[in-house]
Amino acid sequence: MKLFALAVACVATGALLAGCSSSGNKQPTPQKDADFHYLLDMPSNWTENKVETLPPLPNQADLLPFEVSQNTPLSFFIDSKSVSVGSDGVVRYTVVVTSPSGARNVNYEGIHCDNYTWRLYAGLNDDHDGWDRTVANDWARIENGDLNAYRASLYQDFFCANRIPVGSAKTIVNNMRYNRTQGDLMTR
Repeated sequence: MKLFALAVACVATGALLAGCSSSGNKQPTPQKDADFHYLLDMPSNWTENKVETLPPLPNQADLLPFEVSQNTPLSFFIDSKSVSVGSDGVVRYTVVVTSPSGARNVNYEGIHCDNYTWRLYAGLNDDHDGWDRTVANDWARIENGDLNAYRASLYQDFFCANRIPVGSAKTIVNNMRYNRTQGDLMTR
C-alpha cells in the first residue's frame, strides 16, 4: 500500500511539473545582467534646486567650530549665516578650514542627505574678496576615512538623519552652536 501511494505521488508530481513547464512553444530566456537593477540603483526623479545666488563671505563672528578628528591639525568652521536646507533635501553651507600656520580655505558646498554625496558650488577667489564658481564640481560620494573628512562629520553629526535633513537651518545651527551631535540626541 505504501508503495502504491508513493507511485501515485510521484506520477502526480511529474504531471504537475510537466504542466507548469509547458507554456506553449515559448522557451524562457535568461535575463541579461544589463537588464537587472537593484532597487537602490534605480534612477530617481530627484531634481536639484538651482543655486543662483551665493551667500556673503563669512564673518569671523559667525563661524561655528566643529570637530572632525583629534588627529588632524586643521580647524573646521561653518558659517552660521550660510546654512540653508533646500526643498531638494540638500543642506548648503560655507565651510572654513584653517591650518596652524594660518592658511585658510573657504568653500560653499552642499550635502545631499538622501544619497551621502556632496558638491562644491564655489570657493574663495584668488583675491580673497569674492566667490569663484569655476571650481564647482558634480556630486561625489562623501569619503569617511580621511583625517580631514569634514563632510562625513557634518553629515553624520549635524546635517542628516535617516537620509533626510535633521530639521531647519535654525535647528542645525543651534545643534552646532551647542555641540549637540546626532549621536548625543539619540541617546537622550
